[in-house]
Amino acid sequence: MNDQKLLRTGGIGTVIAAICCFTPALVILFGFAGLSAFVGWLDYGLFPILFASMGLVAYALYLRAGRAGPSPVPTTIVAVGALSALLFWLEFRYALRISIAAALATAAYAYYLKTRTRGQSA
Repeated sequence: MNDQKLLRTGGIGTVIAAICCFTPALVILFGFAGLSAFVGWLDYGLFPILFASMGLVAYALYLRAGRAGPSPVPTTIVAVGALSALLFWLEFRYALRISIAAALATAAYAYYLKTRTRGQSA
């Protein structure tokens, strides 16, 4: 899979997971399907998917930048696990703040890669 497909897949996954985490979209769909017993457990799957999708975006940006610097894969795996565990431990009290922090960290990594590759091409 090339960097464009990974970036698109990660972006779409991030948007869908964010919509399902922060709006009642899945609650309504599960209610219509008669699966409302699972609504209380949705966040335990959606937030790790959100963080993993952001990690996929970071990896795609790394590939797009020409593999500048060390691979983000080990850091991404640890970050997804740590952020998910933190959310579970805090019982989702700061879910929005932690999710925004993860998105800002991904954006900062994208900026870092952009400035690093710009400096190498000059």
